[in-house]
Amino acid sequence: MSMTSAVLGMLADRLLPEPPERIHPLVAYGRIMMFIERLIFDDSRLRGLIYTVLGAALGGLAGRIARSNVTMTYLSCGGHALRKAAMTIQEDLERGDPATARRHLLSLVGRDVDGLDEEGIIRAVVESVAENTVDAVVAPGFWSMIGGAVGTAFYRAVNTMDAMVGYKNDRYKRFGWASAKLDDVCNFVPARLTALLVALVRPSSAWAVWEGVREFAPAHPSPNAGVVEAAFASVLGVRLGGLNYYQGVEEHRPLMGRGRTVEIQDIEAAVKVLDEVTLAYSALILFVHGLFSVRRRIAR
Repeated sequence: MSMTSAVLGMLADRLLPEPPERIHPLVAYGRIMMFIERLIFDDSRLRGLIYTVLGAALGGLAGRIARSNVTMTYLSCGGHALRKAAMTIQEDLERGDPATARRHLLSLVGRDVDGLDEEGIIRAVVESVAENTVDAVVAPGFWSMIGGAVGTAFYRAVNTMDAMVGYKNDRYKRFGWASAKLDDVCNFVPARLTALLVALVRPSSAWAVWEGVREFAPAHPSPNAGVVEAAFASVLGVRLGGLNYYQGVEEHRPLMGRGRTVEIQDIEAAVKVLDEVTLAYSALILFVHGLFSVRRRIAR
């Protein structure tokens, strides 16, 4: 049942918009975690570990209370919002309005956006679509399958904590360490599954994906983001990575891919890969579920 409910939840996210912020459970969770952070914050890994354990437990408890895995998967996925945000930015750029595009980009990325030119905006969107294909689609579906509503809520709690405190700046380098590491663990398999799905939906580029992930991903500071960025760069034929700024501090991200620089249409192309991965993932889960069902019948 967890397999079929995972697919139903992902498809609900594909077809339906997210609930309004004022009633969205994830917004409420974020506020609770901000309150907990204010209560226990210290420049300490131990305090950060306590924060992470409390947040993960709260997420699991919410899943236990919700019980419905379909609903929890729908709430934990963010493919619909990701798709909408990316295409809105493409429309801004096509209208020649980079200022509005930068403002909309704030909903997708944690980097500084004020100084980004058009190419920088496009690269940020494509990289975000690639990374969030894991966070917003594949990983929620994966944890939904193996852990039901509790597993889904646990994952979304961990991923949300990472987005809140998992930074390597002066405030969070130690406090956010546990949240960031737990998020890396939770996304390790889903990130590689995403790269496999990208190769599956673009079979003519499958070898390029394999070569790209093998060559470029190890250089990325994230054990997971580099995998999916390299996979997307390979199928789109573009080059990702480069200089980013985070709260005024410059960070040189390694190049992902050997293709051309990104162009406006690459945003829609990346969203198309996201859509294809979502559908292929759903079909693959149902296929595996069917195999298990047949095996159980034969065993009887």
